[in-house]
Amino acid sequence: MCFSATADFVAAGGIGAVAVATAMQVRTVRDVPFAALPGLFALHQLAEGFVWLSLEGHVGSGVGDVAAFLYVLYAFGLLPVLVPAALLLIEPPGRRRRHMLPFVVIGAITAVYLFWASVARPVDYEQVHHSIAYHAHAPLLGVAAVGYVLATVGAALLAGYRSIVAFGVANGIGIVVTLIVLAAAFASLWCLWAALTSVLVLVFFVRRNRAEGSRVRWLQSTSPAEVGRATEGTAAR
Repeated sequence: MCFSATADFVAAGGIGAVAVATAMQVRTVRDVPFAALPGLFALHQLAEGFVWLSLEGHVGSGVGDVAAFLYVLYAFGLLPVLVPAALLLIEPPGRRRRHMLPFVVIGAITAVYLFWASVARPVDYEQVHHSIAYHAHAPLLGVAAVGYVLATVGAALLAGYRSIVAFGVANGIGIVVTLIVLAAAFASLWCLWAALTSVLVLVFFVRRNRAEGSRVRWLQSTSPAEVGRATEGTAAR
């Protein structure tokens, strides 16, 4: 993230509050992976805070190396498959879910490759223009970057929920802006942006649960005959 360890720790605290609120909205096991994103992003920013402390000489380089490894492992080795898989789980059965499957496959392949790239050789990190640049050493990283973008943004754009589509659009914009402003620190800057946009995860669950609650209240206050007629009318449309 930009600026300092303090900024990372403050961001981790703020996103952590969003994570707690999101966890309270979980209704089924299928909700868990998507609902976990704010919490994972909070831990992600926390890890980078220790990377900053290492670069500034406040903690040993060993602490910084471990924190950087965990940061890169989540950003590269988990996020590309977690996002599309989580979206697939919460999407209702139908055409949209089937169309999300290729993005899960792309994300899985990308995550496996980037996981290997992260563990095969030490990941270098350095301060660049008030941000941190992480450097993995492996061939075909450009191809992997394309797969990364497709997996993390593509599935969201196909979702049947407006807040999730907004999540995908916001992260797509974040990718473009980050590449234009400071490509060297892409992982750090974009992951911060994705962490901030994870508030849209909370928005999704709140809106969905309110809609489901309204439907339950309608069913409880409506006669079976009226429910049947409404169902038949919906099917006819």
